[in-house]
Formats: sequence, structure tokens, C-alpha cells
Amino acid sequence: MDLKELGEFGLIEEIKKGIEVPEGYLGIGDDCAVMPQKSGMETLVSTDMLIEGTHFLMDDISAYRLGWKSAAVNISDIAAMGGRCTGSFLSFALPKGLGKEWTDEFFRGYKEISAIYGCPLLGGDTTSSPDRLCISVTVTGEAPAGKSVKRSNAAIGDLICVTGNLGDSGCGLKLILEGCERDADAEKLIARHYLPMPRVKEGMEIAAAGASAMMDISDGIGSDLRHILKESGVGAVVDTGSIPVSDEMKRKCAQMGWDALEIATSGGEDYELLFTISPENEKRVAVGHHIIGKIVPGNGIEWKGNEDKNYMGYRHF
Repeated sequence: MDLKELGEFGLIEEIKKGIEVPEGYLGIGDDCAVMPQKSGMETLVSTDMLIEGTHFLMDDISAYRLGWKSAAVNISDIAAMGGRCTGSFLSFALPKGLGKEWTDEFFRGYKEISAIYGCPLLGGDTTSSPDRLCISVTVTGEAPAGKSVKRSNAAIGDLICVTGNLGDSGCGLKLILEGCERDADAEKLIARHYLPMPRVKEGMEIAAAGASAMMDISDGIGSDLRHILKESGVGAVVDTGSIPVSDEMKRKCAQMGWDALEIATSGGEDYELLFTISPENEKRVAVGHHIIGKIVPGNGIEWKGNEDKNYMGYRHF
């Protein structure tokens, strides 16, 4: 069915199907969503945009995967604060040529990952676009008052940790852009790029253990760690030999002649968690993680083992 035939309000009714709004909340259908607040909690809000040609390639990504990723990258921001999700708001500008079959698949992906993290779609906006698809998502969450983990509290002597392998998503994107053969390793890496899993549970457990600073890895640690250092007024030493890299990425980089460490530090969009924590509190972290360095006096990063390098990560401008 053509979206023009369905109409804006018909599309909204289609979007509403299958969404379970928590008791006491008012979701899609009114001028505003209504979310009750609980005593002793603080609200978290994060907004991100995805632009066709900049953040995704329409010729390669399926509607389902794009819906999944659109929600996932925003849910990950709530995880980075040590919070849990409470809802999301989606606005998008749709170009001509996208029909109901495409939007059905997009929302199937969006709703599936939202259900996993208890993050119902509560509202948004739809409009037309003259050419490219534009997606804007706002996610709300909550954390105990005064307990959300900022970027600004890393202290000298803290350990620098990450929750999982780095570079898989960046390697997957490189495989897509260079049109490489999609063997089993390539498919796994591309799936990591298109279907990220936000670390919400891990974020809450890391926050409860006493992390001093935390953020999700969206632009590579070469960029993201610098945000923590700047906000906290400290420096870092990173042991490049301790940066975790998957076997799939090792094999693919060896096959293609790519620098795995460069991709791991600069590729971005892994949506693992990067956090700092005192050695004493690190022992309380039950979730899987890797210690990759230490916070030190100063204002930059020393890449121990590759001192002649200065990995910068992805830059938007």
C-alpha cells in the first residue's frame, strides 16, 4: 500500500498497533505523552538523529535492521548513564517511494528491540522528505536520584574498562563500504554494525558498583575516552595490548591487510560501555569487562605499546 493512500493518521494507527503503554502513562494519540515520576528518581533524556547517506545506506540496510538500530543507539545512551528506559519518541521524514511494507518492517525492528528493554514508543511525528530519509529518536529513562553516572567524575588512579570487544561494528561498516565478500565472519561483523545490543543491564550494575564516569562507545575510544578526560580534567594511559578484539575481526583484518587496532580504537558504533572505576570498586563489577588502562594526571592519552600513534576516533565535523 502507498503511504499517500494510507495517510498520516492511518500510518500513526498502524504504528500504535502492538505497543503496550505502562499503566499510568499516556502514549500516542494526544498532544503530549504523560509520564508519571517516582519519588527518589531522576529522569534521563537523550536525542539522536540518523541521516540517510551519513549514518546508513538505504541500498544495503534492511528496513527491519534500520528500525532496530534507530532505537538501539538511543537506548544505549540510557545505558551509559546507568539508567533504565521508560519510553521513546520517534520522528521521521519519509521520501517518496517507501510504502507500507517498508514501514511495517521498520517498526517490526523498532518494536522488537524496544520490547527487550521495556522502552515503549510513546509518540513522535511524521512528515515527507524531498529526497533522503531522516530519523530522530528521543529516549527517556530514569535512575535513582543522584546516582546516574556522568562523564565528569573520573579520578586519578581509576581503572579504564570496556564491556566487550571493540571494532566489530567499524569493521562491518568497512566491509560494507568496500563491497567485500560476505563470508561467515563478514556477516557476523556486519550484523554487529546493524543490530547493536545496548548494555542497559550492565550499565545499571556498573553504576551500582560505584563507577566514577561512563559513556557508550559510539565514535571509538580514541574519541569517546577524550570526552571523559576533558570533562574530568585528567589524562589516561591505555595499554593497546589489552584492547579486546573478536576472533572474527582478527581473521578478517588479517585477510584484508587492515589495521585491527586502528579500527578498534577509531571505528565507532560498538555501543559497548566505556567506564572508569577505582580498583576497589572494580572488584565489585560482576558483569564481563576488560581493563584497558588507567587514569593519570594530564590531559591526553598515551597509547602504551603504540606510543608513536595518536588514535583519534570518528569525528562528525
